[in-house]
Amino acid sequence: MIDPRLLRSDPDLVRAGLISRGVSSSTIDELIALEAQGRTLDGERDDVRAQVNALSKQIGELHRDGRGDEAGELQAQSRSLGDAEKAIDERATTIGDALRRRLLELPNLPSPDAPDGSGEDANVVVRIEGFDEGRYGEHHRVPHWESAVELGILDLERAAKISGAMFVLYRGRGARLQRALVQFGLDRNADAFEEVRPPTMVRTDTLMSTGQLPKFADDAYHLERDDLWAIPTAEVPLTSLYRDEVLAETDLPVRLMAHTSCFRREAGSAGRDTRGLLRLHEFDKVEILAYATPDQAHDMHAELLRRAEGAIADLGLPYRILDLCTGDLGISSARTFDIEVYAPGADRWLEVSSVSWFSDYQARRANIRFRPTGGKGTELVHTLNGSGLAVPRVWAALVETYRRADGSIEIPEVLHPYMGGTTVIPGPV
Repeated sequence: MIDPRLLRSDPDLVRAGLISRGVSSSTIDELIALEAQGRTLDGERDDVRAQVNALSKQIGELHRDGRGDEAGELQAQSRSLGDAEKAIDERATTIGDALRRRLLELPNLPSPDAPDGSGEDANVVVRIEGFDEGRYGEHHRVPHWESAVELGILDLERAAKISGAMFVLYRGRGARLQRALVQFGLDRNADAFEEVRPPTMVRTDTLMSTGQLPKFADDAYHLERDDLWAIPTAEVPLTSLYRDEVLAETDLPVRLMAHTSCFRREAGSAGRDTRGLLRLHEFDKVEILAYATPDQAHDMHAELLRRAEGAIADLGLPYRILDLCTGDLGISSARTFDIEVYAPGADRWLEVSSVSWFSDYQARRANIRFRPTGGKGTELVHTLNGSGLAVPRVWAALVETYRRADGSIEIPEVLHPYMGGTTVIPGPV
């Protein structure tokens, strides 16, 4: 959530930032008006409260002086002012609640460094690594939803029978490859990140803290009986790990990682390519996340990007890095770099990691603060996160990129320690 004080102190900054995110000028005007109205009511309530306090003091003095009749007159006046204060307070609460509800639906203000643009066509390709279109033969151009099914390592038909469309069932060496990617993603970050295994069902306020609610309720799986939500990413529980807590500056940055299953309804996927592993309702992912001071945030963002990029590079997959424009940022993000791998069978660039800096947007919603060393008071932390390794699309790109002419699949060397001696998945018999 953006700082509501900015609506008063720097409305031009808010207007420019939100318009670049696709928010209408009329909506911003309404927010500024609500904030001003609430501030006016707060002032009126404080004035009335001061009058009541002053009268209370006078009434006490009159009683001590034995002037009860005069005290009674002032008490009647005080009760009338008290009723007025209560009415103003109710109006101020109503306005404050309305402002908060509107703010919870607004996106974060973008970083000044984020490219300007209204959609994904304006995203900036920072660089491309390892891609050479001429390296691919016909055997690479077979999509994984055909080649992996033929090898028996992916069973889409039975997954649909069990759970419906957009679920997946890995089998045999395909399941082992899935597990190998998870362990590889955890091990390569274990030098600096604490591993956490959080719950995959969370409360409403946990999902609110990261910005998924209220705006994206339709994309989440909700267990109404228990009022619990299936997490769309480990970012959700990890961000709330320190909700409503105050950290010491000396404890920052905090680095966390987690492997979880992730659940997304993909309500907006109509018309998109959902074949194979391109878009799923359930998938496994290793998430890396950090809490930082504002001064640490830039370097931490770069560190997370290096780690996510390094995993893809070590796997030998061609990839590119995109700097997302303001109109394509996620609701909570101030700056995001996407990593996309090239899948020759699907002939597509597939997003496998979004590495994002959220400034204090999530921390304000979750009330996560730190106490500066030697300073007074507290400040909001900054949160950052990225996919250390998201399994499905990386799995798909590996199967297509490392497919050999005989239909077998070579296993990247960095995964050999996790594959139980398997270095090649044999081709079809």
